[in-house]
Amino acid sequence: MGVTTMDPTTTTLPDDATAASDGGSAASEPAAEDVTFPENLVGIRTLEADQIRLVLDTAEHFRAISERPIKKVPALRGKTVVNLFFEPSTRTRTSFEIAGKRLSADVQSISASTSSVVKGETLLDTARNIEAMLPDILVIRHASAGAADFLAKHCSAAVVNAGDGAHEHPTQALLDALTIQRSKGTVAGLRVVIVGDIGHSRVARSNILCLRKLGAEVAVAAPPTLMPAEAEALGVTVHHRIEPALEGADVVMMLRIQVERGGKLNVPSTAEYFKLFGLTERRLGLARDDAIVMHPGPMNRGVEIASDVADGPRSVILEQVTNGLAVRMAILYLLAGGNPTNVESTA
Repeated sequence: MGVTTMDPTTTTLPDDATAASDGGSAASEPAAEDVTFPENLVGIRTLEADQIRLVLDTAEHFRAISERPIKKVPALRGKTVVNLFFEPSTRTRTSFEIAGKRLSADVQSISASTSSVVKGETLLDTARNIEAMLPDILVIRHASAGAADFLAKHCSAAVVNAGDGAHEHPTQALLDALTIQRSKGTVAGLRVVIVGDIGHSRVARSNILCLRKLGAEVAVAAPPTLMPAEAEALGVTVHHRIEPALEGADVVMMLRIQVERGGKLNVPSTAEYFKLFGLTERRLGLARDDAIVMHPGPMNRGVEIASDVADGPRSVILEQVTNGLAVRMAILYLLAGGNPTNVESTA
């Protein structure tokens, strides 16, 4: 399929809601064969609504393939995927590793503790040395906002942003959209509430952009100390109490306090935070009866979410993990030039 070169995303929130409101109408959706995918996935902001739908549709095929007794397909045979993880990760790193291997790619994972970064090597030098080995796709997680964008500008291999500081986490937003779509049948028209450390969360930023592009109404709730001043610029409804935010919600997405980015300094204690903003069964009762509960993980039980809610019948948290594998398979496949209309032939 053709590939469209797109300008890398910025490392700051946009000044208005334009980037978050360019889609949502199914009536004008182009056919999959008419949609091109960018050379890199550095953020949701650079994606059009039809490109997001392309990922979700392709992921549905790979979700079905992953449910077969034999889950491996030769779609990326001969391709090399290198995972560069400079921050701790369980779900995202493992998901990308399994995704690459199920597509028959050669996968190599490198963490900061085992790389030459600990000897003083720069990120760019590390990437250039790896690129000299001619990989096809680089997946990067880094504590610095804009790291994926930086590599995309300097490397010829396709770059996937697996999380860059407090900036974006595009694959998480895409798997969340797939989870909502599979649970509700659509994303358009739903009321999605995101509760937690909005100010330090790359998941919140990517989800706001993604869900609004797909036509959802998004509200955010957090204490003022965890709410960015520019939140309303993304076209979301801002709440500083959880109860009014939850009223009539179709989807409730809980986020942890980002301790590693200073979030804990903005709340008096975790006990008080749970008392005021923790999702309990009583509070969940304010949402619609069929509302689903989401969390990108890792969860802090008894801080942002009660265990009976996390493990309850309305929780789709583990479904998010399953869908994350399918979404990452779809992204690797599309970046490698795979034909979205012919996924089944890869089996």
